[in-house]
Amino acid sequence: MKAASVQEIKQELRHLPATELVELLQRLSRFKKENKELLTYLLFEVHDESGFITSVKAAMEEGFVAINTSQVYLAKKTIRKVLRLTNKYIRFSGSKTVEAELLIHFCLLMKDTGLPIRKYPLLTNLFEGQRAKAEKAIEALHEDLQYELNRQMRALAD
Repeated sequence: MKAASVQEIKQELRHLPATELVELLQRLSRFKKENKELLTYLLFEVHDESGFITSVKAAMEEGFVAINTSQVYLAKKTIRKVLRLTNKYIRFSGSKTVEAELLIHFCLLMKDTGLPIRKYPLLTNLFEGQRAKAEKAIEALHEDLQYELNRQMRALAD
């Protein structure tokens, strides 16, 4: 079975009555956990962006608390798990502000782990890649937000 294009799906959804749309969304939410999480975000959290950012930051902090720092391999796996979670929520929001704030927070948490990031190329590349993504997201924002987020970015340079 070949999947329809986004444009075809959009046109078909416009012709459906509201009750059928509700049924389709309910079926969609049953199949994948990520679909259900996206619907939860769109229905309940999209209106409170700051609350959403706060809850994602708390989840990130919980992930970093669970890091096993005795072996870099295990620490890297946990850091990547937290990064996957972070990127999923960034995709949900689609906002450059959310992306910049969460990536900066991720980098700060990674820096605060106490791991020798500069000693291991894997960790260095991971850290620098997320820092670069945050800088790119900041460039797309309004000047006032850029100033505030650039101040936070300077804390990463230390």
